[in-house]
Amino acid sequence: MIELYYWTTPNGHKITMFLEEARVAYEIHPVNIGKGQQFTPEFLSISPNNRIPAIIDRAPEDGGVPTSVFESGAILLYLAEKTGKFLSADPRRRVATLEWLFWQVAGLGPMAGQNHHFRNYAKEKLPYAIERYEKETNRLYGVLNKRLADRPYLAGEYSIADMACYPWIEPHANQGQDLDDFPHLKRWFTAIAARPATIAAYAKAKEVNPGPPPAMDEETRKILFGQTAALYK
Repeated sequence: MIELYYWTTPNGHKITMFLEEARVAYEIHPVNIGKGQQFTPEFLSISPNNRIPAIIDRAPEDGGVPTSVFESGAILLYLAEKTGKFLSADPRRRVATLEWLFWQVAGLGPMAGQNHHFRNYAKEKLPYAIERYEKETNRLYGVLNKRLADRPYLAGEYSIADMACYPWIEPHANQGQDLDDFPHLKRWFTAIAARPATIAAYAKAKEVNPGPPPAMDEETRKILFGQTAALYK
């Protein structure tokens, strides 16, 4: 059994997509980041960076005590190695998968995240910041589009690299991007969106967090964007 500490963000969706694809038994523990639940001692004990997702594996491969893992890329790699799924044993395909997994966690996620922030959440609309991150997001979409020009998935076959990237492309409209500008990326996106596991994962998200997102009030803004190193003293 995998215990998943989760909220309905792109990084959270990565893990539900994998668990649904691999048909691994899991239990969701919602962590409402807008209410500050990511700062509870219980959650910080398994995710010291106070970010979702995190997991506890109650049945690790070595048969020892439960194993906790934080950071979405590390979780995907852990689960892929545990199950033997979505990470090829072929050395060349494996390294390609890891390249694109790391590309997502180091590039696409942070840049698209800043794009979301300055376009949708910042109290002051800063044209330079909005343009900067929209353009960088656009460049990264172009990188994906070129990669997918001659293959169905990022490493040739469906893998954790695709699961990592898809949830960050799903809100493309909020990033100021038009998938019609990226035909190979659009074909890839459409194929993943139609997978039963993807549909199930996003349905799970609606169960956990139904309805439209609440308004961004000052208290929520402070919780999400106002923390400093003082939190860890």
